[in-house]
Amino acid sequence: MRNRSIETDTYRYTHYGNADVLHAHRHPLDAPGFGQVAVEVIAAGVNHMDAFLRNGRESTWHDDPWPRGSGSDFAGIVTATGPGAERFRVGDDVIGHVRTGAHATHLVVDAANLVHKPAGLPWETAGGLYLAGATALRVLDDLRIGADDTVVISAAAGGVGSIQAQIARYRGAHVIGTCGDRNFDYLRQLGIRPVRYGEGIEDRIRRAAEGRRVTAFIDNFGKDGSDIARDLGVAPGRYRSSEDRRDVELDLLKDDPESVARGTATLAQVADLAAAGAFRLLVSGLYPFADIIYAFDDLEKLHARGKIVLATHPVTPYRVMRAREIHEAMA
Repeated sequence: MRNRSIETDTYRYTHYGNADVLHAHRHPLDAPGFGQVAVEVIAAGVNHMDAFLRNGRESTWHDDPWPRGSGSDFAGIVTATGPGAERFRVGDDVIGHVRTGAHATHLVVDAANLVHKPAGLPWETAGGLYLAGATALRVLDDLRIGADDTVVISAAAGGVGSIQAQIARYRGAHVIGTCGDRNFDYLRQLGIRPVRYGEGIEDRIRRAAEGRRVTAFIDNFGKDGSDIARDLGVAPGRYRSSEDRRDVELDLLKDDPESVARGTATLAQVADLAAAGAFRLLVSGLYPFADIIYAFDDLEKLHARGKIVLATHPVTPYRVMRAREIHEAMA
């Protein structure tokens, strides 16, 4: 089915910089071509990698032409399909990924980049699922985390870390999560043993391990994780650094057909795990689409639990971040 005449608002930027270089550009949405699908975006994730690509800290695709789009994660409703995309129908709920350009109200994407959204999965969860969830799962699979493991996960309250910790626990591992004091209760609610950052962390981890040998260490924090892992006796092959995580994320953003197929297969696994209750993705910041700058500002404060997500049709323009700030001020 061909796309009706639809205009889309897409956030683009013409030079490197902070979030204020992002500007909404309204233009007609192309009709989907062969193997393509048009999607009305309901929710889209906000990731650190999106910011790194926009501010120039990550230069992997520095030769991309200007202007450039923003965002890789999205979930929405199919509005039109092109020939060769019969796996999807108009009205289907989908979760998808692109290398860039997900921060839009509508987009045209290859059907190869989409999976069906499980019926019980909330839109805001689905919209922020791809990069954090797929990264978390790939690292766990690479380390073969299972029931015999005692694994330490740093920044365990963040988007990637919280998913990793919950899936590792779902697999039967004993999970220790490092975090600041403000996230202790959150991790305890997930069944994760919280350990405070800072001097003496090795001894606190050993106490949290309750006599078990620490078998794996995943560093999402990026500060001296290798030294801590070595002190705990973790084998070098079972340590993953924040640089390793970066490599996984960049691989998930590649747009060649083979990489896209692998990314979509991982997304399908993550969606199935979420639907099965293996993890709950906390959306601690839900922003109206027009508030994308505020959403990135929130992300870059490095204190958000779980994920920050944009909503194109929020029930209210009230920002979830404000609720979190009020709650924490009263705590």
